[in-house]
Amino acid sequence: MSTERKVAIITGASQGIGAGLVQGFREHGYRVVANSRSIKPEESADLITVAGDIADPAVAKRVVDTAVARFGRVDTLVNNAGIFISKPFIEYTAADFANVLSINLAGFFHVSQYAAARMLSQRSGHIVNITTSLVDQPMAGVPAAMASLTKGGLDAVTRSLAIEYADKGIRVNAVSPGIIKTPMHPEETRAALAKLHPMQRLGEVREIVEAVLYLESAGFVTGEVLRVDGGQHAGRW
Repeated sequence: MSTERKVAIITGASQGIGAGLVQGFREHGYRVVANSRSIKPEESADLITVAGDIADPAVAKRVVDTAVARFGRVDTLVNNAGIFISKPFIEYTAADFANVLSINLAGFFHVSQYAAARMLSQRSGHIVNITTSLVDQPMAGVPAAMASLTKGGLDAVTRSLAIEYADKGIRVNAVSPGIIKTPMHPEETRAALAKLHPMQRLGEVREIVEAVLYLESAGFVTGEVLRVDGGQHAGRW
């Protein structure tokens, strides 16, 4: 087993942004451990998949243990797994609340603890959280209290952990996307969704991947929330 090449863990990796991140890191020479509940079994010299709910502490531990056992190290964790449910606030159900908190927050918490412990032993590492532009730019007509509650938590903890680990060799950053062209947005909705951005288009998966890879290479950047949202955060339009 060689430990020279860097190793990235990516959650929510079966489609959309997650699948793009897997491809992007592999193209940059990384070995990748990819996780999602529905991901297909695959193992090669630079990729292994681990199926399961990342909100489950046992799955989170298995993901990190697999990276160490198979590739010898953990250099980067991208917390991409997440769900979005848009409803008026009083219409969220107890099941909605539990589901969103589980995936968006527990899905960050356990795997980040296990990965950070390994990074501390290495004195190096990078954690990237995928949030949403709705955290700091709510939109009339797009009720998103649960996104603000959970992804807003990731936004805040990015800065908290960046300070906690700044002198320990670990950087913590976030990428805050607008609406990205993925399979979750049917073709017939995309023209309307494009108008929710000042640039009047949807973002592309590759643009989120490029942002994450920029942060990966930016060794003097930590605690940053990089907005890739077609200008949404800049104000009203």
